Amino acid sequence: MPLLIQNRRIDRPGSTVDLFARYPHLQENAQIFRSKPYVDVDPKCLLYVHQREFAATTPSDNSVAVLGSDDATTCHLVLVRHTGSGAACLAHCDGSNTWSEVPLIVKAVTSLSKDPAKEGRLELHLVGGFDDEPKVSHKLSLSLLSAFQRQKEDIHLETCCITEMNDIVVDGMHRPVVYGIGINIKTGELFPASFPHKGPAEKLRSARTFTGGQMADIYDSNKGVIKIGPCKWSPNLDISFWLSQNDDTILKYLSTSPSAEPPHFVQHIKSTIQFLLEHPSSDSVFPGGQPQHYRRTEQGDWENITQT
Repeated sequence: MPLLIQNRRIDRPGSTVDLFARYPHLQENAQIFRSKPYVDVDPKCLLYVHQREFAATTPSDNSVAVLGSDDATTCHLVLVRHTGSGAACLAHCDGSNTWSEVPLIVKAVTSLSKDPAKEGRLELHLVGGFDDEPKVSHKLSLSLLSAFQRQKEDIHLETCCITEMNDIVVDGMHRPVVYGIGINIKTGELFPASFPHKGPAEKLRSARTFTGGQMADIYDSNKGVIKIGPCKWSPNLDISFWLSQNDDTILKYLSTSPSAEPPHFVQHIKSTIQFLLEHPSSDSVFPGGQPQHYRRTEQGDWENITQT
């Protein structure tokens, strides 16, 4: 079935401007959402989702109370939630392979929502992008909407704070209003959020994306275990020269939106490159080609464990 807005199927919009003109309540909802205060989420209850990752869980999860992701400029944060089971999946999409990613996101929720006693519907929340000059955000917005329209399930678009509805002009430069979101798994509340702590294995996960890793499911909610990798990168990456470049050069060549990146972007890129230089062989990070697994301790930290 196509995407639904206010219980009615929608035609594929030609632009985001067209979408918001046809459905002004989406515009109103986006304005309300972007005006909410940012929430600083306690890392001890958080499962953080990096770029090209997704994670799904349910209210019965004792290890995770909040799914969250941030640092989205042209990227879009995609949340699908089932109102009956409360199962939710959060993905950080950058347009690398939208058509294959959206079915994975939907399946992650439906596979956790099979109890017939918990009737409900699938709801979609899209946040991210801004009015960038190359229209990268706009293209991703339309691609995501089209991909969700092609799913066989009824999916109800509830929040659409994307592209021009997530845009603000500061000192003559366009940038996003909302860079990050969280969802309270117990209540279903969606809110703007920032996440100073992006673990576990932040550098490794960033390296996976930096070297071309595709969208990955990182969490087993039944076991409460995060799974990273295995992935591979070339031992001959010619990237060390980036460490000596100035901030403007790194922003120009390694960002889709140089004027809108958060302040820590350059340092994040440099630390990712440093990690790859310190681990030229991915085999050293994934001995025997096995993934890394993390489980939450009683203190609330993610601990690297040996999976048996």
